[in-house]
Amino acid sequence: MTSVLDSILLQNNFSTPAIRSIWSDDNKISKQLAVEAALAKIEGDLGIIPKSAADKIVKKAKVDNFDFLSLQKESAEKRHSLIALIHALQEEVGGKEGEFVHYGVTTQDIVDTGIMLQTKEAYNIILDHTKDLISTLAKLTKEHRSTLMIGRTHGIHAIPITFGFKLSIWLDELLRSQRRLKQLLENDVFVGSISGAVGSYASFFGRGREVEKAVLKELGLAVPNISWQPSRDRFSEFASVLGIFSGTLGKIGRELFTLMKTEIDEVHEPFKKGEVGSSTMPQKRNPALIEGLASLTQPVFKDVDLMFQSLLIDGERDAIHWRNEWVALPEITSYLDAQIVNATYILSGLKVNQDKMLDNLNKQGALPYSERIMFEVGLKLGKQTAHEIVYQAAMTALEENKDFIDLVYSDERVRLNFTKEDILSWVDPKNNIGECLEKVDEVLSQVTI
Repeated sequence: MTSVLDSILLQNNFSTPAIRSIWSDDNKISKQLAVEAALAKIEGDLGIIPKSAADKIVKKAKVDNFDFLSLQKESAEKRHSLIALIHALQEEVGGKEGEFVHYGVTTQDIVDTGIMLQTKEAYNIILDHTKDLISTLAKLTKEHRSTLMIGRTHGIHAIPITFGFKLSIWLDELLRSQRRLKQLLENDVFVGSISGAVGSYASFFGRGREVEKAVLKELGLAVPNISWQPSRDRFSEFASVLGIFSGTLGKIGRELFTLMKTEIDEVHEPFKKGEVGSSTMPQKRNPALIEGLASLTQPVFKDVDLMFQSLLIDGERDAIHWRNEWVALPEITSYLDAQIVNATYILSGLKVNQDKMLDNLNKQGALPYSERIMFEVGLKLGKQTAHEIVYQAAMTALEENKDFIDLVYSDERVRLNFTKEDILSWVDPKNNIGECLEKVDEVLSQVTI
């Protein structure tokens, strides 16, 4: 049985090679052995176990020394997630030295610390890929700073904006996600655990905190204030940050999907000769990449919820909700990194149809400038009176397919105060984008890559 994350045919749609390597069995066992090795080294340095035993454990705790099929067999027989590796390492070390393998710790210490090492590796990859995404989007934003288009609210034409303004909103949101990612380090989310059966260091003869601090320093992880075996809020915080990030990317995907529709035709995703949109309709160029970008947010949200379930630990620890993390962490990091890499590729090669943007902007004639006309008329007649005049003109224009400007000017109150040329001067799109350009520049100034 395969999943979308390890299917040869599907895996690149749902993950990246870099993230897949992190959540491989090879890397998982390697990280657990790294924890066992660091533990033995520190315990040897502190005289808790013989130095000769520590040296041999460190030497033998290499993933290439272990047969995964044997580990799988014993894990199934013993119904335990770590005991097979402990026994195999003990056997590999051999003799009396082998008796000091896994000294003073519990399974969850090794599993939690190992998976935190994996999570931190995934985090660093996501952080690096985020830089690439932001740089790509910033470049596109700058390029289309003043590209005119229609703004849409509730799916309906509203007033003019620039494409750069739309992109700046996405960019600003991604910058916030980047800051949240960096904040995870400041919040000491990436901690380890070397605290024993119930997190009280009872098996370290009064030297537990000393051992834990030294081991976690060796591994490059932060030191918790107290046992976090029953406290999974760090993983929930991590998942929340990734979930928000994914939500932004999903929104971008959905909007690009809309803008690529034939009727709108304002953007197109990158397309290479030889790609196929449909097995039955040869003419089609479907938004396959964009659909993939948008679709991954749904499983990410599912995994965020699953991670939150791990907050409901009973007592000092249990595996009922703990195991949810083993499912959710690989999935959520895989899906998000695939989204980031996919979005970067899409935006780097996005085809922007400026002519079509202008056509769509002009599709309703002067109607998108009704707000501007209302406020200009309102300067002399009052805003509410102006709203009534412009509203009636707009509704008639839509229902009877009449010229909006003519209808506005047909109102006697307007004619007494303005010329038709006045009204026409208000409907230049370049003069109706408010402070779009300034806001684009403001957001771009925040990009420090």
